Amino acid sequence: MYTNNSRGNEKKSKKSLICRAMNRVNPFLPRFILSFSAVAIERFQLIKSLIINYQQVKPLAISVATGLAFLTWYGLSLPRPLFKVSISQVVEDARGELLSARIAADGQWRFPSPDSIPLVYHDALIEFEDRHFYHHQGVDPLALLRATFQNLNRGSIVSGGSTISMQVIRMARGNRSRSIIQKVIEAILATRLEFGYSKKQILNLYAANAPFGGNVVGLEAASWRYFGKSPAFLSWAEGALLAVLPNSPALIHPGRNRNVLLLKRNKLLDRLALRGVIDRTTCDLAKSESLPEAPLPLPRLAPHLLDRANKEKGQLRLRSSLQLGLQESVMAVAQRHQQVLQFSQIHNLAILVADVRSGEVLAYVGNAPQAGAEHGEQVDIITAPRSSGSILKPFLFGLALNDAIVLPNSLLPDVPMNINGYRPENYQDGYDGLVPASEALSRSLNIPFVDLLRQYDFSRFHYQLKKMGMSTLSQPPGHYGLSLILGGAETKLWDLCGMYASMARVLGHYAGYSGRYDPDDYHGLSYTPVPAQRPKKLMELSAEAEFFSAGAIWATFEAMQEVQRPGTEGEWRQFSTSRRVAWKTGTSFGFRDAWAIGITPEYLVGVWVGNADGEGRPGLVGTLAAAPLLFDVFGTLPSTTWFNCPYDDLAKAEVCAQTGFRAGQNCPSDTILVPKKALNSPVCTFHQLVHLDRSEKYQVNAQCFLPAQIVHRPWLVFPPLEEFYYRQRHPEYAILPPLHPDCGAQASSESSPMQLIYPRQVSRIFVPVDLDGSKSKTIFQVAHRRAKAKIHWHIDQEYIGTTQTFHQFALEPPAGKHLLTLVDETGNRLEQKFEIILKKKR
Repeated sequence: MYTNNSRGNEKKSKKSLICRAMNRVNPFLPRFILSFSAVAIERFQLIKSLIINYQQVKPLAISVATGLAFLTWYGLSLPRPLFKVSISQVVEDARGELLSARIAADGQWRFPSPDSIPLVYHDALIEFEDRHFYHHQGVDPLALLRATFQNLNRGSIVSGGSTISMQVIRMARGNRSRSIIQKVIEAILATRLEFGYSKKQILNLYAANAPFGGNVVGLEAASWRYFGKSPAFLSWAEGALLAVLPNSPALIHPGRNRNVLLLKRNKLLDRLALRGVIDRTTCDLAKSESLPEAPLPLPRLAPHLLDRANKEKGQLRLRSSLQLGLQESVMAVAQRHQQVLQFSQIHNLAILVADVRSGEVLAYVGNAPQAGAEHGEQVDIITAPRSSGSILKPFLFGLALNDAIVLPNSLLPDVPMNINGYRPENYQDGYDGLVPASEALSRSLNIPFVDLLRQYDFSRFHYQLKKMGMSTLSQPPGHYGLSLILGGAETKLWDLCGMYASMARVLGHYAGYSGRYDPDDYHGLSYTPVPAQRPKKLMELSAEAEFFSAGAIWATFEAMQEVQRPGTEGEWRQFSTSRRVAWKTGTSFGFRDAWAIGITPEYLVGVWVGNADGEGRPGLVGTLAAAPLLFDVFGTLPSTTWFNCPYDDLAKAEVCAQTGFRAGQNCPSDTILVPKKALNSPVCTFHQLVHLDRSEKYQVNAQCFLPAQIVHRPWLVFPPLEEFYYRQRHPEYAILPPLHPDCGAQASSESSPMQLIYPRQVSRIFVPVDLDGSKSKTIFQVAHRRAKAKIHWHIDQEYIGTTQTFHQFALEPPAGKHLLTLVDETGNRLEQKFEIILKKKR
């Protein structure tokens, strides 16, 4: 025996002998080479020792390596996600009820994995598939032994003994052929599944991926396809059927041996009763239920929202803010109206219902339910840009009140108008001369609002619309000009509803916020639930945080109540149960788009009617096509209230009783509440103090009458052009009396009783020329304050004729610049320059 020290001494002695031998062999070798050789010999001895030791530990090393490899495989054996399959897209209402779904890319109805499964299905599944599910770690040895005994006894495979965990693994691996090797792999992976997932998660995976016959995969899809309901509402019979169905999914199809399926279901129900899960009465009632017939179609209540949510959210399951019952009711209303509209070749419509306070969408009908592919049924009209028509007028009305341009009843001109070549026309021919602003809004008159936009400035209006959420104004303000108020720009029903809802929200919150404003009240709609939030910061109106004052919104909504409702709704004031609604319609040029939007403190309803391809149709106007649909939708909603009057943002103002402007010194006045922001609006200039004789039939002055003979009266005097049309609608209007014969002719052209209707101001007149060279005539027209006045017409100082009562002349002036001169029989004179430009027809 050698001790460790003796062995070490032996090694040292060997090393010294080798070194002495090397020195004797070649004393001339360098010392470093000799040292290197000695080290090499020592390393060789070490390697030899390691090889001897490896031979001794080789079995252990192989075992460790194999174990590590297995553990590595075991740990990485489950992919993430476990199921790499395509999933159906699903949209639900606010309570989780199914609204719409789209089949998965592989042609299967496979819904996203649920968060939980209902108790009925849970108990039935555990009893049928894996009674010891909560007591094993993926493999049930007793079940395997029982299955082996049964298979040997029968001489064929009648039971697999697989646990739910093993079945999840088999489904995840593509349902490979059943063999002993596959069963072993499934058992091993099932234990790994139990390490990585909770029991609840494993049940959810099974429920989401089990086959239920045909192209139906998963509990939720099966529940809707076979019973037309959410799994949460399954009966015991239905839950038991779905628990046994994956074991033989083909039995669900009509024509197969469905009695076998019925017996399996009833046997499971008996087992549940035997174990006390259900009582005998419940069991007998459940067994009396019949099996479902052919699969039911899945709900298709919000297909356009499903498409939109997929593009914008990218979620497979979207919990929306919609209400199932309301969505069904609104869809039914849409279908009824579509059946009527299609006879007029109007095929498409869209409806949006929103909660004003939160901005949540409650109903979303993107297109007519049965428009058909040939009529663009797939187009989501709610998000499609369409011509706005007159639907933007309430915004301008409110902004003009905010800017103190008008008061609610201030008169606006309604006469033929030509502004830099732009000639707006009212929807219905004719002119009122002058009309109160609120009436112009309720009647949706075009010309008064073009003039109001001219006063407000279309660039500012363009800015405010974008600020409020109108996303379609992609061009600079000059591109739209004054036509912005009459449909010159496109908009979306989605944007409009958000903008109107914001106005209603601001007014609704005003009293609760003690006369202050929450800037966050201006926001768009949301088709997903919006969490309730307290206002972050309340503030006064300012240049940085201002859209509409509460008073301006109140006055706007009051005017919008006066719009003439369609059909029997026109008598709404006579019924105490009728709801108050602020609403507005719009019709685009060419009868291509019909709009209607209605507002209450609780709800907003937006409607569009037309053709998706832009084809115009006679009768496609807001009041005829969209308004009836609007009020039918309101009929499906719960009762509503009306806005509280924002007294803190209103002030008493003395206004002219006849013109609606702030009262001047000669006005008959009335005191009304107006928005505080509008208190600095213009003063009435239409009332003049006129001097009359005692008969009050003639105007006089101090040059021809003694002061004691003169009577002073305030008199409403409109400009001749406005007066010409105003008198046609208001026969009670008293024109200014003529000057007394003893007082001579009118002294000033400023009081001229004449005013040109066409052409107005410095004007360029384009005259079309036919191919044969003939020119079209131009109709010149003038208004005179006196109905029977005579007017003598001259062009370039050349007399061309005289008119009386109806002052129109069809003329053919040559190309170039001209001067039109008009003189009445009392010597009043009016001149207008114009230019004729010939334009050949193509």
